[in-house]
Amino acid sequence: MRIALLAHLRHPIAPPFAGGLEAHTWHLAEGLTARGHDVVLFAAGDSDGRFAVDPVIPVHHERRFPGMEHRGDPELRAHVDAGYAAACDRIAAGGFDVLHNNSLSRLPLERRRTEAVPTVTSLHVPPYDALRWFVHESVTPGHRITATSRAHARAWWPEGAPPQVSVLHNGIDPAAWPFREQGDGSAVWCGRIAPVKGTHLAVRAARRAGLPLTLFGPIEEPAYWESAVAPLLGGGIRYGGHLGGAALAREIGRASVFLFTPCWDEPFGLVMVEAMACGLPVAGFARGAAEEIVGEAGRLVPPGDEAALAHALDAARAIPRAVPHGRVLRLFTRDRWLDRCEAFYAEARAA
Repeated sequence: MRIALLAHLRHPIAPPFAGGLEAHTWHLAEGLTARGHDVVLFAAGDSDGRFAVDPVIPVHHERRFPGMEHRGDPELRAHVDAGYAAACDRIAAGGFDVLHNNSLSRLPLERRRTEAVPTVTSLHVPPYDALRWFVHESVTPGHRITATSRAHARAWWPEGAPPQVSVLHNGIDPAAWPFREQGDGSAVWCGRIAPVKGTHLAVRAARRAGLPLTLFGPIEEPAYWESAVAPLLGGGIRYGGHLGGAALAREIGRASVFLFTPCWDEPFGLVMVEAMACGLPVAGFARGAAEEIVGEAGRLVPPGDEAALAHALDAARAIPRAVPHGRVLRLFTRDRWLDRCEAFYAEARAA
């Protein structure tokens, strides 16, 4: 199939990934290409040149509009909308069999566009006001919509999702996150370093539990880092930088437990699955999809309860490493994920 893959534009679709959405899109492009599909990635122009990239905007907008993503900046909104509108026009005229919409834009959801090209939209965020109405209005037979978890689908459709909506769990290549039989007794945390990710709560829980902790990920909000995280470093708590690929997998794999501390309802939590593939049980907050993803492979506690999280760290470390690894192999592999994507494409084209 000739597939258009439309990405979010805040960061480049390239490793090391700024977050789970960028990783999701990159692996989707890589996996579909490996299966023989003709994939064109509509993304920021500074995305990975290994793909056929059709630039929606010249460079990712965090470079031109730093820190403006959630501030309703009219200049940023106009810049992004103009890029998406032109890209959607090129997709409609491009002879594509299907569009996989991974953006957070309302424009690809317009019925005139989903009727022009069979479309699969993957939702990656909770139902915030700027997008909710457009998603609900876009439900048609030829437009398939996926949520990343059952909890995520319930958030979008509390009274039950329409038949065009399916749960599509994210998947990873287990070979890229090698299983290790034993950890070194330490804890690890990975993600965007921002208040919404609760980095400071992970540090406090590790201190309570007396465990060494290494943090990995991009410092998305420097003021938060300087005021709430950096002062807590030292004494076994360290920052390991923003790593990608094999280097990050090695660092995560050598630890004994993974900390997951969201301060919002994470629709999935890809970092948990990556750590679980390496054999790490999870200690974290029961928010969003966490219980659905972790299952028997971890211990979850009420959101924000640092004392309970410290106890959960000890309880999680007692879980055999084969348990989280096995859960990933059953439920969250890249092949399983790609199989289902291809099935959704076929359904959208048939409708």
